[in-house]
Amino acid sequence: MDFEGKTAVVTGGARGIGRGIALELARRGSNVVVADMDEESALDVVAEIKAGGTQSYYCETDVTQQWSTDDMVEAALEEFGQLDVLVNNAGVGGAPGFNTRKDPSVDDWQATFDVNVFGIVNSTQSVEKYMVERGYGKIVNIASIAGRGGRSSFATYGASKAAAINVSQAWAFKLAPHGINVNTVCPGLIWTPLWQSIAEWRKATDQQNAALTPRQIFQRTVSESVPLGRAQTPEDIGNAVAFLASDRARSITGQAINVDGGIRMN
Repeated sequence: MDFEGKTAVVTGGARGIGRGIALELARRGSNVVVADMDEESALDVVAEIKAGGTQSYYCETDVTQQWSTDDMVEAALEEFGQLDVLVNNAGVGGAPGFNTRKDPSVDDWQATFDVNVFGIVNSTQSVEKYMVERGYGKIVNIASIAGRGGRSSFATYGASKAAAINVSQAWAFKLAPHGINVNTVCPGLIWTPLWQSIAEWRKATDQQNAALTPRQIFQRTVSESVPLGRAQTPEDIGNAVAFLASDRARSITGQAINVDGGIRMN
C-alpha cells in the first residue's frame, strides 16, 4: 500500500483516532493535511509527520461550515498540487458539557449532527467536483459501532453515526461512475478524549460506576464487550483506513467495516 506522491486530508486529525490515521498514512508515504480547530495539537502532528520524512500541512477547519471545507480543499491543492484521499474523521459526542447531562439536550442533538453528519456532507461536497473531474479519489468516513444499532445511552451520538453510514452509502452510489470509492470504518472501543468524556458521563450518572475512575470504566467495558479481549487503538483504525484508501481496495465501495475486536459481527 504505497502512498508515495499522494495527498490525504484528515479532518479532526489533531488528536485521538484522527492523529492515528494521519500518522499511518504519512508512514506509508502520503502527504497529509491535518484539518482541525485545535491548532496546537494539529501542529504537533504536523511536526511528527515531517520528522518521519513526509510532508504535512495544518489547515484550520470548521467542518460545520461549507466555506471552511472549501478552503480546506483549496489549501490542500495549493500546497501539494493534488488531493487523492479524504478522511472524514471529525466527530463530537455532543455540545460542550454533554458528559454532565443525564439526558441529551437539543444542543447535543444539534452538535452531533452538525459535526458527525453535516461535517461529512460539507467536506465531501467540497472535494467531489475535483475528484469527479479527475476521475479518481478515495473517501473514507469514520462512523462507529454505535451507529450499528440504537441504545438508550448517547442516542444522539449513535443516531449521528448511523446517519454517517447511510450518507456514505448514498455518496458511494453517486460517485461510483466516476471512479471514486466511498467507504466507512466503524471503530469500537478506543481510549480517546471522547471516550474519556463518555466514561465521565457514566461515572456521574450511574451509581454502579461511581467508585471507578473513567479509565477503569473503559477497561471494564472492554472486558465485558470485546470478544478478542482488548481495546482497539488509533493505529488499528489507521490501518483500516489505509487499506480502503489504497488501490488494493479499488473494488470495495459503499461498505462499513467494523474495527472493534468482534463486538458487532455483520
